[in-house]
Amino acid sequence: MSQNGKKSSTSVRMRARGALARKSRVSTIKSKRLMLGRYIVADPKICHGKPTIRGTRIMVSQVLAQVALGMDWVSISERWGGSIPKEAIAEAVRLSSQAFLEHAPKYVVEPIPA
Repeated sequence: MSQNGKKSSTSVRMRARGALARKSRVSTIKSKRLMLGRYIVADPKICHGKPTIRGTRIMVSQVLAQVALGMDWVSISERWGGSIPKEAIAEAVRLSSQAFLEHAPKYVVEPIPA
């Protein structure tokens, strides 16, 4: 602080630079694009980091919801203008199946008596 009780502009600038440096390090860590498969990616800059079909902003959850409704894969692909290959839908189903099997105990509603 200076003699008149105010913070010096030098110390304010130094703190601001430190905050920018910390923010830069954090954004570098958060901005990593993850390849979850050949067709599925998660990028913090796209759809808030939710898994999407590579090269699109189509979220995997949207595609899986259509699969769950019983839509055939050709119709799903056509619905999205052909930007989703059938292989991408298959990968989404396979990865979601794997994730469910790994985390199934978290979804127990009621234990079954032995």
